[in-house]
Amino acid sequence: MFNKSIVTALSAMLLFCTPFSAAFSAPGPTAAEQVPLAVEAAARAHVQRWADSSGLVEPKFELNVVRGSRPLAACRQAVTVEALDTRLPGRMRFAAVCAGAEGWRYEFVVRAQISARIAVMASDVPSGKVLADDDVLLERHDISGLADSVSDPQEVVGMSGRRALRSGEVLRMALLSAPTLVKRNDAVRIVAKREQIEVSMAGEALDSGARGTLVRVRNANGTVIRARVTGAATVEPVDMPVSTSSPTE
Repeated sequence: MFNKSIVTALSAMLLFCTPFSAAFSAPGPTAAEQVPLAVEAAARAHVQRWADSSGLVEPKFELNVVRGSRPLAACRQAVTVEALDTRLPGRMRFAAVCAGAEGWRYEFVVRAQISARIAVMASDVPSGKVLADDDVLLERHDISGLADSVSDPQEVVGMSGRRALRSGEVLRMALLSAPTLVKRNDAVRIVAKREQIEVSMAGEALDSGARGTLVRVRNANGTVIRARVTGAATVEPVDMPVSTSSPTE
């Protein structure tokens, strides 16, 4: 449940940090006044890809293409737009290139303002208190400067704040931590599930861990196994034994 947020944040940062070239070609010939439009189209396609890969809820964005002081020229061929720097959506750099006889190249700054429905606090929660469903809601906010916002409230339910969280505060993964649900030397319940069958037995935790982490557990037979923390004092075996017996004919 928690890894999804991390993957989402990393994929978003990777997409904005990864340069690409020849991302967009305007249909040629291209008039001078069409050059900024070609840059805007390329930047819009880039931001849309980022929004789609990030799993944003109802994303909206506005783009502003900032022209330089150098006069623009027409191109007898299609203009190619290249991304030079897209690490920060609030200040991206693109270049429009004419490969024809004119042989010109113009650089543009594109500022993107991005908003989406993201997780915010519905009420005040003290530091260390585990978040419940009714503690989190979705609201539209500007996320242009946020790399670790949360799109799905269920990703943070069960986590706790590293400090006190205030009503209306935008939730960021850097503010949260997964609580320790299994402590070393505690008695735990080992639950193994396969299809419609569930088997449980008592065990003893040899490590401490939060939800989703791997810990060593000694089962009732004295065997030490690897298990994943699934809840408070509850784990599941990581390596499920597979039966090799053949059905009776």
